[in-house]
Amino acid sequence: MATKHEQILDYIETLEVGEKISVRRIAKELQVSEGTAYRAIKEAENKRLVSTIERVGTIRIERKKKENIERLTYAEIVNIVDGQVLGGRTGLHKSLTKFVIGAMQLEDMMRYTEAGNLLIVGNRYKAHEYALQAGAAVLVTGGFDASDTVKKLADEYELPVISTSYDTFTVATMINRAIYDQLIKKEILLIEDILIPLENTHFLHHHDPISRYRELNKETTHGGFPVVDDSGKIIGILTSRDIIGFSNEDSVEKAMTKDPITVSLQTSVASAGHRMIWEGIDLLPVIDDQGKLCGVISRQDVLKAIQTAQRQPQQGETIDDIIISQLQMKPHEKLSLEFRVTPQMTNSYGSISYGAYTTILSEAANSALKTKNRKDSVLENLTIYFLKPVQLDSLIYIKPVILDISRKSAKVDIEVSFEGEIVGKALLTFQLLDR
Repeated sequence: MATKHEQILDYIETLEVGEKISVRRIAKELQVSEGTAYRAIKEAENKRLVSTIERVGTIRIERKKKENIERLTYAEIVNIVDGQVLGGRTGLHKSLTKFVIGAMQLEDMMRYTEAGNLLIVGNRYKAHEYALQAGAAVLVTGGFDASDTVKKLADEYELPVISTSYDTFTVATMINRAIYDQLIKKEILLIEDILIPLENTHFLHHHDPISRYRELNKETTHGGFPVVDDSGKIIGILTSRDIIGFSNEDSVEKAMTKDPITVSLQTSVASAGHRMIWEGIDLLPVIDDQGKLCGVISRQDVLKAIQTAQRQPQQGETIDDIIISQLQMKPHEKLSLEFRVTPQMTNSYGSISYGAYTTILSEAANSALKTKNRKDSVLENLTIYFLKPVQLDSLIYIKPVILDISRKSAKVDIEVSFEGEIVGKALLTFQLLDR
């Protein structure tokens, strides 16, 4: 039977897109406490089922698929620009296709403004009116108001008119950054992207006999299986090591390892992979917010996903991407790399930031390891035991030396120099993975 929390989430999903909801309404209609309703609405917001806007409330929005995640709703625009909704609140759930900056003559402006657009403009009241008639929402910059006629039109066409205190340039930058962030999120592989769904997952019930484990092991050749209770919540995991000393008639619950390591649907694949390596496990149960089993991922699933992702074209460039693109092989010197410190890589004092520095070290070590074998590597430990400040625009040289390499791990020593002087030393340990 579904919990009250799950019932609220299911109820929210049944609501029409654009419908306004509140803690009090949910509590009253589903006969739950306001605290339970509040927590469920917050989770719905995390799942992008609803959007909460100050002075407006919480509205049901269309759940976005990952391939469409870069499209923002007008409700999200309100939150991005700290805006105030002047009219057309019933249209806040709609997504915009593009935004247009109104920095031209009215007639020219309207040539670029189409249905589904967002016109960003100051206190040009005719432009507000014409945009709404063309099917576009309006974002009024500079803290200006809109006319009563425009507000009525906004309500009639169900197209939001939003006011923000920021100027047009700042607003465009903020929206661009939000879209860019969404593109980066779109590229990050999450567990939900590679999950083996529950209907294809083999698992055990806590009251099953150990003979059931042996049957599944023979059928699938898998070494371990998650264990759930009667409500579907995961309570343990059973592996071949756990059943040593137990008979076929003993219950699974008696032999299982309790409180197993689990991940959520929103955990990144890279994070899950690193944890599996660190803990020395081959299978990770995936749970939802209520602790119920959603499926499992294996180490092979993680490796395959990471290798596939590495071959995909990038749409959003992260700081790591920028740093890696700056690394160049030093002419006439095997394995040595050079790197110029750019403004994006510095801290408030104008020297290279610690984050940029560690990325440079790990990438340099990775490039050295790839010359020795074709295995994937995961950084396990990084120790910087000498570091001097490196200033902006400095051209530094990075020399990795492989100290030890085995079938499963490797140690790499790195020396960083500037103008012939050593400015950094570090030791990195990697886990090596078969492709």
